[in-house]
Amino acid sequence: MSAGGTTPRSKRLLLWSVIGFDLLILALPTLIVLGASFTAGNIVTFPPDGLSLQWYEKVVGAYELRQAFWRSLWVAVVCTLISLPAGTLAAIALARWRIAFGRTLQVYLLLPFTVPLIASGIGMMLLFGRIGILGQLWPVGLACAVINLPFMIWAVGASVNALDPDLENAAANCGAPPVQTFLTVTLPAVMPGVITGALLMFVLAFNEFLVSLLLVDARIVTLPVQIYNSIRSVITPDLAAVSVVYILVAALAIRALDKLVGLDLFLRSK
Repeated sequence: MSAGGTTPRSKRLLLWSVIGFDLLILALPTLIVLGASFTAGNIVTFPPDGLSLQWYEKVVGAYELRQAFWRSLWVAVVCTLISLPAGTLAAIALARWRIAFGRTLQVYLLLPFTVPLIASGIGMMLLFGRIGILGQLWPVGLACAVINLPFMIWAVGASVNALDPDLENAAANCGAPPVQTFLTVTLPAVMPGVITGALLMFVLAFNEFLVSLLLVDARIVTLPVQIYNSIRSVITPDLAAVSVVYILVAALAIRALDKLVGLDLFLRSK
């Protein structure tokens, strides 16, 4: 027995008990949604009232849900395409060069986490309405990119900070111009951060609800808004099946992150 009166075995037991409890709490909502989506009944219940794939068939056959899914996918793609160059270049600039008001810019990047989304959404709604693009789909992707850009910058910034400046200096000493050095040395070296940030931006934009609710009209609602409109009347098992779509998207993003970057590298960067 140790001086504190606790054996190593009891410490391990306590540690694994806490870990198991945390994992159960985190996984329980997902397990309930998965079970409810396979119910054979007409209401959301857990444990499910029998097993059936009827609600998945209904989701596949629902025109409104399919269109909303493709709209959300388009918003996520637009957000990612905007964030890739903007976030990558901003992260490299903030990490490598002394920029005037650089500290102010870093504080500004924290605003999305301090300003409520409803305030950001209303501001963009007024701005987009003024310039005549409110009610279109691509501005939703632009709004998601603006709000979530710090995630992209931080992901790339972690890779930039781990990059040895001597590699870039060596390329420059060998006569490589700045653009060639960036494309052949800097960009490949920070690619893990770029991939990580891109996947984060994609998932965040795909799941965005509040900003989408403010910036779209009834003709072009995204999947989160479509789900919200549906649950205002009655919650049916097909909505649980739609929720499984989000689980699959997140799982695919994690799988892609593991294959392209490696979860170990990603976790160390955070």
